[in-house]
Amino acid sequence: MVYLHGLGHFHPENVIDNQFLEDLDIGTNDQWIMERVGIQTRRTVLDLDYIKKTKNRDIRQSGAACQYTNAQTGKLAAEMAIEKAGITKEQIGMVIAGGCTPDTTTPAEACVIACELGIQTECLDLNSACSSFGAQIHFLFMMRPDALPDFILLVHPENTTRAVDYSDRSTAVLWGDGTSAAVISTRVPSKAKVVFTTLTSDPANWDKAVIQRTGYFKQEGSAVQAFAIRKTVQCFRDIQARYPEKAKDLYFIGHQANLRMLESVCKRCDIAPEKHFFNVDVYGNTGAAGAPSILSQHWEKFKVGDVLGLVVVGAGLSWASMAIEFSDVKGAKRS
Repeated sequence: MVYLHGLGHFHPENVIDNQFLEDLDIGTNDQWIMERVGIQTRRTVLDLDYIKKTKNRDIRQSGAACQYTNAQTGKLAAEMAIEKAGITKEQIGMVIAGGCTPDTTTPAEACVIACELGIQTECLDLNSACSSFGAQIHFLFMMRPDALPDFILLVHPENTTRAVDYSDRSTAVLWGDGTSAAVISTRVPSKAKVVFTTLTSDPANWDKAVIQRTGYFKQEGSAVQAFAIRKTVQCFRDIQARYPEKAKDLYFIGHQANLRMLESVCKRCDIAPEKHFFNVDVYGNTGAAGAPSILSQHWEKFKVGDVLGLVVVGAGLSWASMAIEFSDVKGAKRS
């Protein structure tokens, strides 16, 4: 089993609304954006004047235009997760990071985040693009509990607007920046228990969504959207089949690619609006941070007996799912 003890999230202050994108004169407006992706606003670590003046045409300059590093946003989300978990930083026995756009390929970004937090422990990166949270949970789900420390910190710093070409309307309307974090354990019970996980990949289609080193995000939009809908529906239906008496009562959190994609999944899986949690409409596609950030935002709303189906998809192509059951088990205590 994998137990979730606390979730955290952070979104930078700078807001890119649809009027901002329209003012860039890239052939888009609020109606065009809302009809296609349903995103009203998104956040960015980039300076807004920098985007206006350059459209990020020289990606090498994006680092100097950032308000935060990945380690800094990772620290902010992680501190919230640790606080919610009711433990101290000293109780973290491992840090795992992952996402779409790490600041460093060497060393592991987990090391830089742990240093920012003042944590001295084992660190490694486990990346599967937007599916990283699901991949990490699946990986730990398969491990022997006695082979792992009591508490592990997962961090997903997704400041991907640095890799967006703001002269390309097809990608500029999608991405926002956000970071999520989770304190988990395979040994110490908590109110949220992951009872089922999957992780699958289709490497033959690796080139459908790509960020080359020092390059921009590129994707085959229609193909990726069709894949995302198809695999999310399949995974959520599999979770529904495990709970035949509660199939229509399951909560759903999906990958925050765009709102129209999520609405299509809800229609096909007969998910009621009140059972669907999302934030893509106000934060944009925040990659691997999207789904766990929503879980963080709604953490206190889940009650005993609730079941959540969480499904994420990403480049690779890859997709992952998990079923989370909520009980009255008490969480961790500070030591």
